[in-house]
Amino acid sequence: MVDKIDTGRLADDLRALVADAEALLKASLNIDGAALNERAQAGVRELRARLNSLQDQLGERAGEVDDYVRENPWQTLAVVGGVALLLGLILGRRQ
Repeated sequence: MVDKIDTGRLADDLRALVADAEALLKASLNIDGAALNERAQAGVRELRARLNSLQDQLGERAGEVDDYVRENPWQTLAVVGGVALLLGLILGRRQ
């Protein structure tokens, strides 16, 4: 059974980061003035829009990967096994 990638958790973490940035912005209102605040808020709005777009794209990609793995389990297993073998050989030679 293959679980889907949890893009929601990543997006929630990034949203929390944006919320913290907004709180910092509001706290600095009295220090730098309205013009700086407006520019910073515009940047936060743009960041939020990009975050929503990223979440949509990650959800689509995760669905595509999940579909491919479900349709081609043996090919996926062979590729993962090959990569693991190569990494094992490379890391084994270093020691």
